Amino acid sequence: MPVITCIEDLRRLAHRRVPRMFYEYADSGSWTETTYRANESDFVPIKLRQRVAVDIDNRTLVSTMVGQPVSMPVALAPTGLTGMQHADGEILAARAAAKAGVPFTLSTMSICSIEDVAENTDAPFWFQLYVIRDRDFIRRLIERAKAARCSALVVTLDLQVMGQRHKDIRNGLSAPPKPTLANLLNMVTKPRWCLGMLGTKRHTFRNIAGHVEDIDDVSSLSSWTNQQFDPTLNWDDVKWIRDLWGGKLILKGILDPEDVEPAVASGADALIVSNHGGRQLDGALSSIRALPAIVEAVRGRMEVHLDSGIRSGQDVIKALALGARGVYIGRAFLYGLGAMGEAGVTLCLDILRKELDTTMGFCGLRDVKKIDRSILVPGTY
Repeated sequence: MPVITCIEDLRRLAHRRVPRMFYEYADSGSWTETTYRANESDFVPIKLRQRVAVDIDNRTLVSTMVGQPVSMPVALAPTGLTGMQHADGEILAARAAAKAGVPFTLSTMSICSIEDVAENTDAPFWFQLYVIRDRDFIRRLIERAKAARCSALVVTLDLQVMGQRHKDIRNGLSAPPKPTLANLLNMVTKPRWCLGMLGTKRHTFRNIAGHVEDIDDVSSLSSWTNQQFDPTLNWDDVKWIRDLWGGKLILKGILDPEDVEPAVASGADALIVSNHGGRQLDGALSSIRALPAIVEAVRGRMEVHLDSGIRSGQDVIKALALGARGVYIGRAFLYGLGAMGEAGVTLCLDILRKELDTTMGFCGLRDVKKIDRSILVPGTY
């Protein structure tokens, strides 16, 4: 086993252990992948002020996200096909998140269903909703999330149509993978993954399969999206969902300040500055570059969170300094999951926690809730 010191180490190990189509599903973007790369690289120019001879004893990372206590302001983002990075991946990630005291968000396009996760975990989790044409299905899905004691609903707004993801097209992405010669040859080099998959019954989109009529091919994410996701989604739909749900509501996919006012008017508790990990509109701003203008437009009327590009505790502190109340990790925890299962997700969170805590110390801070722009070098953000 290699020594794991950072998220990049987990990424390299996941690359060795996860079949190509699923690794590349997680670790890629749309079109030229310009925005996908910028999500990480745009953190680099932002510089931190190092302080010395300041009392930094008894540091605390404890905070809240939408009123819920968190051991650090980091949540696991909703990611499709998580259970194809590792057998029963959503269950394992939810368990790791609960142990770490941070939220786990289950995707509509998960391999383990809402009920699977609820039956195999103890802590409440969050649920992410994609809006599809079948409104009766949406009603049932929300009721299922309520029955599972989900404590927040995350509505994704930026996937009315799907961005073209070249690697997924070339790989023929599906769940389960189709038994082509190329897939079989690749999977035979991933024995740990294959053994895990042989030991579970969860191989397709279990929130969808058996719950919706007239589906041509539930195994294909792209065909399902093209058939079912609703291009008419609008702010009236968001308010309808808010009323159906009745609990904590988070809106994911805000990148432009002009979308802030309707988001606030919708009655949601928080928004997530996100470009879907660079998987939708290639050429859009990175999330960290979009964040300051969104924070300014919100003016404290709702919480602002950030998703996309977080690979270290230093990225976390930079996002908090620019006004985010909390951040979400997607690829980072998927690397851990693909590399080492539940232990890998735990390790991912431990790495981020240690990096965040240490960086706070170097910046002369003791309380994560006190982080603001004063810790950044002017002119670098």
